[in-house]
Amino acid sequence: MRVSRQLLVTLREVPADCEIASHQLLVRGNFIRRVASGIYAYMPMMWKVLKKITCIVEEEMAAADCLETLLPQLHPSELWERTGRWEGYTQGEGIMFHLKDRQGRDLGLGPTHEEVATSLAKELIRSYKQLPVCIYQIQTKFRDEIRPRFGLMRSREFIMKDAYSFHSNEKNLKEKYDVMNNAYRRIFARCGIETVAVDADSGAIGGSASQEFMVTANSGEDLILISTDGLYAANQEKATSIAPEAKDLEYLEESYISTPNQNSINELCSKQDLDPSQIVKVIIYLAIFDDETEQPILISIRGDQEVNDIKLSNFLEINLNKKIVSLSTLSQEKLVSQGIKEIPFGSIGPDLKDLVLEGAKSWENKFLRIADHTAADLKKFVCGSNKLNSHRICISWESSGGLPQKADIRKANPGDRCVHDSKVRLIAKRGIEVGHIFQLGRKYSEALEANFTNEEGINEPYWMGCYGIGISRLAQAAVEQHHDDSGICWPLAIAPFEVIIVPANNTNETQRKLSEQLYKNLLEVGIDVLLDDRDERAGVKFKDADLIGIPWRIVIGRDSENGNVELVERAKKKTLLLSFEQATQKLLEEICLKKG
Repeated sequence: MRVSRQLLVTLREVPADCEIASHQLLVRGNFIRRVASGIYAYMPMMWKVLKKITCIVEEEMAAADCLETLLPQLHPSELWERTGRWEGYTQGEGIMFHLKDRQGRDLGLGPTHEEVATSLAKELIRSYKQLPVCIYQIQTKFRDEIRPRFGLMRSREFIMKDAYSFHSNEKNLKEKYDVMNNAYRRIFARCGIETVAVDADSGAIGGSASQEFMVTANSGEDLILISTDGLYAANQEKATSIAPEAKDLEYLEESYISTPNQNSINELCSKQDLDPSQIVKVIIYLAIFDDETEQPILISIRGDQEVNDIKLSNFLEINLNKKIVSLSTLSQEKLVSQGIKEIPFGSIGPDLKDLVLEGAKSWENKFLRIADHTAADLKKFVCGSNKLNSHRICISWESSGGLPQKADIRKANPGDRCVHDSKVRLIAKRGIEVGHIFQLGRKYSEALEANFTNEEGINEPYWMGCYGIGISRLAQAAVEQHHDDSGICWPLAIAPFEVIIVPANNTNETQRKLSEQLYKNLLEVGIDVLLDDRDERAGVKFKDADLIGIPWRIVIGRDSENGNVELVERAKKKTLLLSFEQATQKLLEEICLKKG
């Protein structure tokens, strides 16, 4: 391919709406063009990158015995209503684009395909003899992001590989999960990116176990915690750890202390010479469930810790056997809307009486009380007295109404000790999620009554797994991990071209002829090569070559009179002066070696 036929329109300045390096470079290098907020056109070179990634994914999916298919993007609401996800995905801050057809029927643009895949399996798979089966697709997905940003990292239209497996038992599901785990590791390695596999929360997809694959990068939106021995990694939503030891209280007797204008942990510690670990912080949440019940929740947690809303949501759903529609902290405005008298925010204790909820219009009139382990383990502590500007000191759980139900609902933090080895600490890194695998269990097959006949002739729901890779996101994540001040440094396996030939002066007959001959030779031996045949200054060509990041560059300049060329390795900025023949041989060796 020739640059003059590439629609190559590069930018020297950083676009104002591009916040991170990979987004800036993809726009500047003419890989993507913004059409609207969160919607991008893939330009020719980017499409080549995506096709190369797709080819790697297809090869690994075939090796994992997965069947490629293509599922509809328009989904009938009935399927999603049966699994209980329609309202959550379309109402409020839901991410599903939805519409009505001419007959007034609700349809959604698929952000994911569990319902559709399960409904097809229900029609096709009748017997255990047909199992296991795994199908996958690579296609465009749609998500109505509240705040699209970072280019392809959080866009409203993107390319994804999603696979769905169906099994006769849990053991077989776990075996497939391991197969896909290994396949994902090979995919990312072949694409030339380094990933960290972390334990993750299953979120709205659901399931008993899940794992994310993260590309570590300073611009990553996810915080991941990794043990220094490399044996544990999880995103902060899922991570567990051993909290730092609390400091003992020196006081001996229970007493009240006046705390005017000391409504925060920092203010209280500063004025009363306390440590945050000596305080039980009380927070009131309101959980709204799918059965329309509205439950106030009184959370007790140590003052130096923070509540993990994801862990809290999961705990509530599991223990109450209900699905949460929303979870939020209480505010004075919400109290007023319920007709409740003022609650002493800033001085709440764990024994706040249920009587304060009396007269609530729609809330349950009794608190659900939960204590994080960090608070529950304190023998003596400081807490609010349930009166404004007043706290109690040296309180025990016995003297404050008894210990509530215990749960791990705190955020793990960098520096915490690890559960698997208390001598090992957690460190924090930022990560970009490029893949996620789930053990779904029977959530969708039970909801959609998708059954098979087992060996005993009894109908039972399938065991299911699902496995996703963000194809377009992976491409940008590769750029975030592989770039320098001059531009992109594409990994060879997914680069739009393997080699770019740059004649310094295209009007020079010797340089032009040598460039054409080399271009022809490289094509004949199967090397994906780009020839910069533009009548531009050498400096412009070199800058563009660095910007678009082709792994190898052959510069044909003054030394071409002697049959020599410069061979430049983009990532290492290493230059060799070689003969025409030596450069060709060197490229063949390097490219074949890295391709394996």
